[in-house]
Amino acid sequence: MKKLVVITSLGFCFSVALCQTKLLTIEDALVKNKTSLAPQNLDQLQFVFGSEDYIYLDKDGSKEVWKRGNINSKATQPYLSLQQLNSKLKLRGMDTFSTMPAIDFSTSADWILTIKGKKMGIQSSVINSKLLVDSIIGTKENVDESGKGLIAFTDRFNLYVSNLHYTKQVTNDGTSDIVYGTSVHRDEFGITKGTFWSNKGNQLAFYRMDQSMVTGYPIIDWEPRPAKAINIKYPMAGDASHHVTVGVYNNDTKTVTYLQTGEPKEQYLTNIAWSPDDKFIYIAVVNRAQNQMKLNQYDAATGFFVKTLFEEKDEKYVEPLVPVLFVKNKPTQFIWQSNRDGWNHLYLYDTNGTLLKQLTGGDWEVLEVSGFDATGDHLFFLSTQQSPLTKNVYQLSLKTSQTKQLTNGEGVHKVEINKSGKFILDKANDAAHASSIQLIDVASGRSVSLLQAKDPLADFALGQMNLFTIKNKEGALLYCREYKPVNFDATKKYPVIVYWYGGTHSQLITAGYNGGAKDYWFQYMAERGYLVFTLDTRGSDNRGKNFEQSLFRKAGDVQMDDMMSGVEYLHSLPYVDKENMGLFGWSYGGFLTIDFMLNHPGTFKASVAGGPVTDWRYYEIMYGERYMDTPTENPEGYAATDLSQQVEKLKGKLLLIHGLQDNVVVQQHSVRFVRAAISKNVQVDYMIYPGHEHNVLGKDRAHLYGKVSEYFKSNLK
Repeated sequence: MKKLVVITSLGFCFSVALCQTKLLTIEDALVKNKTSLAPQNLDQLQFVFGSEDYIYLDKDGSKEVWKRGNINSKATQPYLSLQQLNSKLKLRGMDTFSTMPAIDFSTSADWILTIKGKKMGIQSSVINSKLLVDSIIGTKENVDESGKGLIAFTDRFNLYVSNLHYTKQVTNDGTSDIVYGTSVHRDEFGITKGTFWSNKGNQLAFYRMDQSMVTGYPIIDWEPRPAKAINIKYPMAGDASHHVTVGVYNNDTKTVTYLQTGEPKEQYLTNIAWSPDDKFIYIAVVNRAQNQMKLNQYDAATGFFVKTLFEEKDEKYVEPLVPVLFVKNKPTQFIWQSNRDGWNHLYLYDTNGTLLKQLTGGDWEVLEVSGFDATGDHLFFLSTQQSPLTKNVYQLSLKTSQTKQLTNGEGVHKVEINKSGKFILDKANDAAHASSIQLIDVASGRSVSLLQAKDPLADFALGQMNLFTIKNKEGALLYCREYKPVNFDATKKYPVIVYWYGGTHSQLITAGYNGGAKDYWFQYMAERGYLVFTLDTRGSDNRGKNFEQSLFRKAGDVQMDDMMSGVEYLHSLPYVDKENMGLFGWSYGGFLTIDFMLNHPGTFKASVAGGPVTDWRYYEIMYGERYMDTPTENPEGYAATDLSQQVEKLKGKLLLIHGLQDNVVVQQHSVRFVRAAISKNVQVDYMIYPGHEHNVLGKDRAHLYGKVSEYFKSNLK
């Protein structure tokens, strides 16, 4: 905690030499930030299966070569060149490569590589190869490999299982109303896919989603002549929701059994996990009100409900995000993640539902469990224990609950654990270092540096970046990030741009490279004479349950209060031009931007709201009802978020931006607001991006930020 005090009181401060005059272009900031100006990395770095060696793809002059090493190596050694690989392929009568393909050395004794859509396993020492995935699978959706030669995929809403010799159509009634094997519940509750292979790989749990009761919503495809409407299923707050069930396909018997998840049909079946012996399936069942979760066990063979292991309730909402994780070598014990004590922590249970002990605790968050050691006595996890801005790796003893910090520093870390749990590949960055990679010996703490990357922006004139905290009116600390203009002169006054998000599951500011910003647009604007400011308001991630849940039933209120604390800080700075301040946010941040402009008119001279929610009645059930309840239950809260009814309060310039095919925050939000502005004779600006959904990606992203930059340039004198 002492280090956190130092960070808070002094801030991080990084500047560049004044002799650097090269300026970022908008393409540098928004496109090349992922390519030529991205922090250096070790390409395809991984552990080698069955060993404690690491391997990565490198350049030997102009030629690509895989290099291999270990913690005792003074230097890596060439392991596989393109010429050597092609020689092996020729011996097998296979096509060769002109450039080195991606190869997976970590999952089996075979080298796993893809050749023209076909996934191959090649033994390194003998002339043997085997086809793992046929190229035809590459044309299918939701492809999921079992690791035992079986592949699940979906085609035209139905589920199939293939073993390369034959393909079994598992379901037959799939339509746009009845959908199999896809992600459900609008990707909430940590759901990212719709199929779940058993450990042995011969059984498949899958989602069946009946959305026939959900009204179709038109998304216009503007490419054909004439344009056509494509209906999606978009359940809005308070309306009917889809019904989800879970089936189990047994490849040995070629039969399907459905789990008896019971009533009501409008419930959320989340966090699916198999037991180690593949006899049971565990599901976190959440009610539609999202204030109660039951961890249920089901018999995979019969579908019968076995028991509820335990329940979690909250007066506001529960949100399970991670399935049960069975302890390695102990099939009757599992780890459960929960924020029941106010912070996300780890709990050890047995399969009777008995809580054995809480494994971690404190005013900090467990972010991710990275794996076990070979014995299963220790697990590795990532957490904010050192600071809410940092992410470090710890080893935890399941026997004693003692933890050992394995990475150090004020930055953020991402790790890969080798199979034995003896070594860690630690990929880190901090505010002063773009990227570094270390190989760490867990037992001794000894480490070897594999990479210390150069700053990709070293040749550019950059503004000074500071990370610091302010207090809101409740006395809570709010983390802030500030980029001063290049060639900053404290005797001058500068226009200000404020960027924010404020919603859940997002943390804009970290102690990582560039302050956690993923692109260089903030520095681009600092080069052009702006002070750029960001703060993480209440509602933001990794600050505990109370910090997040403060927005419950009153979206926008606490965030606007916190923004006013930020504005008061900015107004206290003698070099801030209070009359020329701009506000920018996207998605939830777009909603907050309009909300703030209407409820604090005149504070900001110009604003940009991208993909904004302008009426929470028009947003989806799963996310919206978690934080706002239903419109019937919370009419005052929803009325306050109907920004179209407040448009006449707008002072200053407002640009709305929306992806024309947005299926997350549908364009109707912006259309209704613009219509209301016209009716009230209020001027607003509106820009659309055809072909883009909720986020504008690719080269068009540079166009988007060019538009935003020009808007502030035109309106902030």
